Amino acid sequence: MSTNLRKHSRSLHLWISLSIFIPVVIVIGSGLLLQVKKEFDWLQPPTQKIGQSAPSIEFEAIIQALQTVPEAGLKSWDDIDRLDVRPSKGIIKVRGKNHWEVQLNAQTAEVLQVAYRRTDTIEAIHDGSWFFEGAKLWLFLPAAVLLFVLWITGMVMLITTLKSKYLKRHYRTQRDRLNS
Repeated sequence: MSTNLRKHSRSLHLWISLSIFIPVVIVIGSGLLLQVKKEFDWLQPPTQKIGQSAPSIEFEAIIQALQTVPEAGLKSWDDIDRLDVRPSKGIIKVRGKNHWEVQLNAQTAEVLQVAYRRTDTIEAIHDGSWFFEGAKLWLFLPAAVLLFVLWITGMVMLITTLKSKYLKRHYRTQRDRLNS
């Protein structure tokens, strides 16, 4: 039975690995980039630091400051995806729906940095939502489940192989004792 289980696990392991190769390579590659995103300014703009201070500017001042940065293309609240307020660093990060990030001084609304933020795109690639509607649920989730099955079949092959080697060594040792 052990040999049969190993044979079926090997076959299942092979076909599953071939079927999920592309999604897994995409997840691993984008995951590696996300692991080092703070190490490379090209991936994610570094967070500026003014000093610890609570934000004191009003929302209207944020929009006015953003309108002075034409390359960001953030003209109104409709263009903004989110605000990230960092009181410990004295800044407000404004992320646009177009992936541009503008960092503002939280007290004066002075523009500290303007940069394109690539990590949002990499995250969308990583979870599959960048490719098409439903890729996350109908392609990447099944690939993740199959990757788990791949791990299980790999463990079955490992355990049955180790058990087989142990038994062969054990029988060989007993045979050698009887022959001596």
